[in-house]
Amino acid sequence: MMRRRTTLLTGCTALVLALGATACGGSGGPVSAGGGDKALSGQTVTVAGVWSGDELKSFQKVLDAFSAKTGAKTQFVSTGDNVSTVIGSKIEGGNAPDVVMVPQVGVLQQFAKSGWLKPLSKTTQQSVDSNFAPVWKNYGSVGGTLYGLYFKAADKSTVWYSPDALDQAGVKPPTTWADLLKAGHTVSDSGLAAFSIGGEDGWTLTDWFENIYLSQAGPEKYDALAAHKLPWTDASVVKALGTLGTLFKDKQLIAGGQKEALNTDFPGSVEKVFGPKPEAAMVYEGDFVAGVAHDQFGKTIGTDATFFPFPAVDGGTAPVVSGGDAAVVLKAGKNTTAGMKLLEYLATPEAAAVWAKEGGFLSPNKNLDLSSYSDDVTREIAKSLVGGGDSVRFDMSDQAPAAFGGTKGAGEWKILQDFLADPSDPKAAAAQLETAAAKAYKG
Repeated sequence: MMRRRTTLLTGCTALVLALGATACGGSGGPVSAGGGDKALSGQTVTVAGVWSGDELKSFQKVLDAFSAKTGAKTQFVSTGDNVSTVIGSKIEGGNAPDVVMVPQVGVLQQFAKSGWLKPLSKTTQQSVDSNFAPVWKNYGSVGGTLYGLYFKAADKSTVWYSPDALDQAGVKPPTTWADLLKAGHTVSDSGLAAFSIGGEDGWTLTDWFENIYLSQAGPEKYDALAAHKLPWTDASVVKALGTLGTLFKDKQLIAGGQKEALNTDFPGSVEKVFGPKPEAAMVYEGDFVAGVAHDQFGKTIGTDATFFPFPAVDGGTAPVVSGGDAAVVLKAGKNTTAGMKLLEYLATPEAAAVWAKEGGFLSPNKNLDLSSYSDDVTREIAKSLVGGGDSVRFDMSDQAPAAFGGTKGAGEWKILQDFLADPSDPKAAAAQLETAAAKAYKG
């Protein structure tokens, strides 16, 4: 949850070459890539999203590539983190954007159920069927209708580490949870804490739980729990909390112990491993750790900082938990036809390649050539994400109502913070989670 060429062609041939898809017919006619006859010349597509800084600069290059092909101008509007409230206000005020980059499945579902979204065009649907594993179509659909195109993804099943720290301890990257804890003790015996945990940000703790639960309980129960068709008091939840508790209660493994972990935010957790005064050898979080390690602490990814996949738990399959941003088209937008054409472009490998070249990006598009990524580490993460196919599962807390899975100081975030402080009673924590979940899902 963090938490780009122009050809003088017209008609169907132009669109096939411009957008990499068969896009003749559809709403608004074909998008040509010609110099003087660009079909969207004079039109402006307004796009809203949470991105800022380097992310926004990179996405703007994608928008610029779309403009070069179609003649459409683009305008990006920042929503801040509270996408739902901001977009609702813009719709009520008659100033709705055409396209929104939605960062949570729960928000996409809310928008669809509120009647705010246009179903995606047949061209985009065909591209999704061809270029994406079915799981991404499922997460972009509500009631069997495809509303969201997942353009940017995250791999939240990566454990980042200092190669020097593990080498000095004589430790190899583990592949099982038991070996992870064993390696952690070996590292701590060498004088450096094993793990840095950013417990001040509750979403990092939900990610820990989700990886353990997906591997230990399996995809079917994960899906049931995410939809609250399985209660949080289920034995599988209690077991996963107990497994997580073996780490949380071991003061030898956590930099500064539980109290300091609860006072460390996500960037601070990365600093404890890759900053000027390292306090730990490893930090679990998504692929975006690389950006912090490189941009803030000057680490060379693949040399000074690298990762291993989150290990398998109790004989299960190694988990692949993902997050992502889905593009949707609002009915209330002033230029929804051009907005839909933007999504047709975003569904192509070509559009993904623009951002992939810039770095800080993963695409769920399985037909994006891995050579498009700028470094070997990102290529390896992308391979893991795409190779996961339908075993990939979206961040569970992002699928939940915000009151349960996405609110600071409340719901799952707060309960898992309390569990980090005192992990002695997994059953009681599960009961608290169920009480909070039942209230939020009912609401």
